[in-house]
Amino acid sequence: MTATRTEPDPQALEETIGAALAAGERPGRPGAVHTSLTFGWRALLRIKHIPEQLFDVTIFPVMMTLMFSFLFGGALAGSVHDYLQFFIPGILVQSVIMITMYTGMALRTDIERGVFDRIRSLPIWRPSALVGALLGDAVRFTVASAIVVGLGLALGFRPAGGVGGVLLGVAILLLFSFSLAWLWTLLGFVLRTTNAVMGVSMMIMMPLTFGSNIFVNPATMPGWLEAFVRVNPVSHLTDSVRAAMTAGPVWPAAGIVLIECAVLLAVFGPLTMRRFNRQT
Repeated sequence: MTATRTEPDPQALEETIGAALAAGERPGRPGAVHTSLTFGWRALLRIKHIPEQLFDVTIFPVMMTLMFSFLFGGALAGSVHDYLQFFIPGILVQSVIMITMYTGMALRTDIERGVFDRIRSLPIWRPSALVGALLGDAVRFTVASAIVVGLGLALGFRPAGGVGGVLLGVAILLLFSFSLAWLWTLLGFVLRTTNAVMGVSMMIMMPLTFGSNIFVNPATMPGWLEAFVRVNPVSHLTDSVRAAMTAGPVWPAAGIVLIECAVLLAVFGPLTMRRFNRQT
């Protein structure tokens, strides 16, 4: 004996589903801050699932600090201890801004995996996905800063500016890093592969970091190189961080850095959002 299968009435089924959906109060649209923080938390959750992402903010700063301190310390300042007082603020700048380029690489990976195709369907403030990713990266930059400063203190670095000077220097550095990361975010949209983003980012960062006053005083350089170093934004950033940590005059250099941050945001922020809208 065969049982008879009864098909549900489509109209009754629709009414049942509609009643279930209408039973609860419809949630409001999330605000820009809420969605940005949510995407920032998503960026941090990646570290939980892929701990190797912490290598660039832990191993890299330690390696750079130890290597250059003991390689150049005796030759440039007579001793490692004397060189550390000049070098630690500079290597702090280099360690942090070098890892900002991973922002663009992570974005390119999301695009290749189709994540942005899902984000575009969400009823949220559109820039929150980018702002949140940058906020999550700001936490990584803070970790890298703490590691470099802590290692410098262990090696003998003694900042004359005290705790306040160190915090001010790190704050200036984080602001510049957040602004610079918009450039790499734009590259993440423009370039087609993650390796291309890394290659172009390194091509930009290498002359900016090594052609600066991070390692040596520009006065010891040839005239043409000294001229480049003195207009290099990384040199301005290093001057402001170094002044804050050594109790020097902060604001002449910091004022230039704030202007450069504003220019980076004004130029690359809108360009990135335009590419974001076209991408999605």
